[in-house]
Amino acid sequence: MANRGRATFAKRQKEIARQERAREKAAKRVDRKDHKVKLDRNGTEIDPDIADIVPGPQPLPYDLLDEETETKT
Repeated sequence: MANRGRATFAKRQKEIARQERAREKAAKRVDRKDHKVKLDRNGTEIDPDIADIVPGPQPLPYDLLDEETETKT
C-alpha cells in the first residue's frame, strides 16, 4: 500500500509541471502577439518583384514565335 501513495504523488507532480509549461507557452504566445510588427499594407509602395507583371495571357517566348512562323509557311 505504501507504493500506491507515492505513484499518485509523482503523477500529481507531473501534472502540475505540465500545467505550468502550458501556462508559460500561453504567456509566450500572448507576448509574441503583442510585440508582433504590424505592417501597413495600405501605405506601402508596389513590390518591385511583381511591379511589371500583367494579368491575363502572357506573350509567347521568342523561340516559340520563330517556330510557329516556320511551321505555318
